[in-house]
Amino acid sequence: MRILANQKTRHLFCWILLLITLSSSFSIVVVGLQWNGAVLYLFTSAICMGSLILTVLYLYFREQEQMIEHAVMQILESLSGNQNARIDCDDEGELYRLFHEINSLVAILNTHIENEKNTKYFLKDTISNISHQLKTPLTTLNIYNGLLQEEAQNSPAIQEFIHLSEQELDRIESLVQTLLKIAKLDSGTMVLEKTVENLSDMMDCIEQHFSYQAKQEKKQLILCRNDSVMLSCDRVWLIEAISNLVKNAFDHTKAGNTISIEWKTFASIVQITIKDNGSGIHAEDIPHIFKRFYRSRFSKDTQGIGLGLPLVKMIVEAHNGTIEVDSEWGVGTTFVMNFLIPTKL
Repeated sequence: MRILANQKTRHLFCWILLLITLSSSFSIVVVGLQWNGAVLYLFTSAICMGSLILTVLYLYFREQEQMIEHAVMQILESLSGNQNARIDCDDEGELYRLFHEINSLVAILNTHIENEKNTKYFLKDTISNISHQLKTPLTTLNIYNGLLQEEAQNSPAIQEFIHLSEQELDRIESLVQTLLKIAKLDSGTMVLEKTVENLSDMMDCIEQHFSYQAKQEKKQLILCRNDSVMLSCDRVWLIEAISNLVKNAFDHTKAGNTISIEWKTFASIVQITIKDNGSGIHAEDIPHIFKRFYRSRFSKDTQGIGLGLPLVKMIVEAHNGTIEVDSEWGVGTTFVMNFLIPTKL
């Protein structure tokens, strides 16, 4: 029987069998010799045997409980990142077999985690190297464009081609920078430098950045101010996320449309809302908009590459926040970011 493969289980059965045998032998002797008060002797023997069996069972199951508790602690250690956590499984039996399989599973998972980590570092290094390699030719092409622009001052057609060339070069540079940022977030090498920031100051910087574009495109960028809201965040990265959402709103609105940014605080969260009354997002696209390189068949934006919103989501989640979207096709879109306020207990 496999249940008796474990030495401690065999010892348990042996002890119980021994106690039953001794008690039975004593009972036979008492009955055979016809002692006075035989019933009392038999009753006392039964009580003693039962007590000893219960004691043996208690000691056995207490040891089993301690083993399982130790196993649970090792599993929790492994989940917390300790790759050296291991359950002792140097004996035989089904329970130790289970422990062995858990150790094997943990070892496999640790290997997968290590391989994934190495892959992320490789991806980050590769994209970083590619981006650095692209900087030189991009800079050179921009210089060439400047020289051509000076030489072609009397040729409107060439000037137009040079302008289009500059736009494409800017687009390539933007793509490279976005890929590099995503690679940093993916690899886990990005360290947030959190400080307590006044959100109004951050939003003023964003408004200043987009003010010229708003004027040129005849759109309104409105800040719903609340100067008392503070948030512990990485200023550079959070501005990057909000700027991407504002840029996305500009890309999907027309002249006369409005883009608003509102920030407020509740009991346990800080909420930032970016809202527009532009073209909106089609219902079938909403579940996919945070996927990389996703392109909607309804979108008229031919310049987007589908990396802005995934980058925003990664930055928000790196701040232990959440982002949600509510949109109606042809009516407008609202992005809501929620950040927990740390509490002192």
